[in-house]
Order: sequence, then structure tokens, then C-alpha cells
Amino acid sequence: MADSIMSKAATMEIPINSNGDTGTLAEDDSLEQDLQQVMVSGPNLNETSIVSGGYGGPAGGIIPTSTIKGTASNPTIPYRFFYIRMKSRAVSLPNSQSAASRLAQCTAQHPGSSNHNTNSSTEEVSRGVAVEKLDSVKKWGINTYKCTKQMFSERFGRGSRTVDLELEAQIDVLRDTKNKYENILRLATALISHFQNMVQTQQALGDTFTDLSQKSPELQDEFGYNAETQKLLCKNGEALLGAINFFVSSVNTLVNKTMEDTLMTIKQYENARLEFDAYRSDLEELSLGPRDAAAMVRIEMAQHEYQIHRDKYERLRSDVTIKLKFLEENKVKVMHKQLLLFHNAISAYFAGNQQQLEQTLIQFNVKLKPPGSDKPSWLEEQ
Repeated sequence: MADSIMSKAATMEIPINSNGDTGTLAEDDSLEQDLQQVMVSGPNLNETSIVSGGYGGPAGGIIPTSTIKGTASNPTIPYRFFYIRMKSRAVSLPNSQSAASRLAQCTAQHPGSSNHNTNSSTEEVSRGVAVEKLDSVKKWGINTYKCTKQMFSERFGRGSRTVDLELEAQIDVLRDTKNKYENILRLATALISHFQNMVQTQQALGDTFTDLSQKSPELQDEFGYNAETQKLLCKNGEALLGAINFFVSSVNTLVNKTMEDTLMTIKQYENARLEFDAYRSDLEELSLGPRDAAAMVRIEMAQHEYQIHRDKYERLRSDVTIKLKFLEENKVKVMHKQLLLFHNAISAYFAGNQQQLEQTLIQFNVKLKPPGSDKPSWLEEQ
């Protein structure tokens, strides 16, 4: 009988009141009597312990019964202190789970929850990027429409444009100067090509004279004089080619890097000017229209965009002015040096003044390439 009663108690809850009493139910009298018989015939309460489960119990869920006075045969706590009530679901008293273990069990039962959260975060980020791209495309479309409208209005004479006469004149001078300097580059490059062919011809002619001086004893002196002359002309020609190449390289840097950088800033300035005039015209049109609440909101937004593009226009105009000033100073400095080099080298070469030509190269720090350095090596030819 004890085993059957204990098997029933395995799925029961034992509530304990603060004063040691329990409520009496008629249907539990028989169970209470059976429990009393088991406890009388069972072990001493002073040598056992009571294990409780659930929340709010003592640490570890173990209550030593040695703290309870009396014995099993003569206890001071009445047996009615334990009230047994059947529950609708079973509760295991000895096994108590912590919050961490229950959370782990829940995660094990729902493994897709974390993946679902990650996928949701990724979708939100992707949606935000898509919205930003859509806004940028929308702004670009509106800006392009306004600028195109302003450009056609200026070309057909229906719109006004902002003009800085002094700055526009400097820009026109720069573009004209760049075109002329590019022409100098083309002519100087052609001169190098032709003169290099002449130097190569002189070198070949000198080698031929040298060979004939060795094979013609009766004309050895004459062939020898001409061979030395051609070799000297070839040497001076290579020095002149070095000076002209240095001149072309410096002018090319001035034209295709320094001037081109300034022209790129000018292009940005012109685009900013067009945008500024487009938003200025838009603001003027809105200002001439009605002044209701919706119109005032549009006017305020147009005023904000106008101020942004005006600041951009003013900043780029200042940048262009500064770059034009420094470009002019740099151009004068570079061209003064290069034109002097070109003049001295050409004069010394055609005057036959080899010493003056060498001094010119040293003065302008022109380093000549060794003969045959432009030709590919035998390994590269293979």
C-alpha cells in the first residue's frame, strides 16, 4: 500500500501554510489517513530531508529535517501540516530547472528563431539601401531636368545667366593659350622626329667614311676627315636632341597636367553656375505665383536649394580664381626657363660651338641618355 500511495504522491503538490495548518477537504480524508500510516511506519524525519521544487524555495531546494523538533512517533508538527491535492498536470519536485536551462531548451526547440531575426535585419538593411538609392536617383532626375531646362532657355535667349566678365575673359585666355601650347608641342615633337632621323643618317654616314678610309689608302685622309666631322655632328645632334626632349617634356607637363587640372576645375565651376541659375530661375517662378500654404512650403524648399547651390557656385568661383593666378605664375616661370634652354641649345648647335652646347646642358641640368638606350635589348627582341 505504501508503494501505491508514494506513486500517487509523485504527481502531487504539498502546499504549506504559514501557521502549519491546512484547509480540510472531505475527498482528501482517506489520503490523509493513508499518509499518516506511511509516515508512522517510515523513517525518522530527523534523519531525512524534504526536497521542494518551484520558485521561491530555499537555496538548492533542500530543507534539512533535523531543524524540525520531535520524532516520527511523537512529532510536534501535526501530520495534517502536509496537505495533498491532486493537480491537473504532473510536477516533478526533485528536478528544478534554472532559467538558463529552460532558455537553452526553448532555443533547441525553435532553432529557426535566430535565423529569422538575422534575415529580418538583413532585409531591413537592404530595404534602407534601396530607399537611399531611389532618393538619389530622384534627386538626380530633378536636378538634370532643371539644368537641361535652364541650358535650353539660355541657348534660345529666353533665360538669364550669371556672368563674371573678368573671370570669363581669363578662362577664354587660358583656353586659347592651351591650344597654342599644344601646337608648340606638335611642332617640337615633329622637329625631334626629323632631327633624330638626320642624326641617325649622320652616324651611318660617319661609319661609312670610316670603313672607306681603311679600304682606300689613296683617300684615307679625306675619308677620315669627313668621318670625324660626321661623328662630331652626331654627338652635338644628340646633345641638341636631349635639350629639345627636355623642353617638350616640361611643356607637356605644363599643358596636359597643370592647365588640364585648372580646366577641370573650370568645368566644375561652369556646371555649378548652370545649377545655380536653374534653381535661381525656379525660385523666381515660384515667387511670382500664389502664396498659399502649399506654395509657401515649395518656396521655402526652393530657397534652401538655391542657397546650397549658391554656396557651391561661390566656392568654385573662388577656386578657379586662385588656380588661374597660380597657373599664370607657374607658366611664366616654366616657360622662361624652357625657352632660354631651347634658344641657347639651338644657337650653340648651329654655330658649331660644342663647348657652349655642353655648358647649356649643364646649366639646365639636362641629362643625356647613353647611345642605344632607346633600342630594345637582344633579349627583348627574341
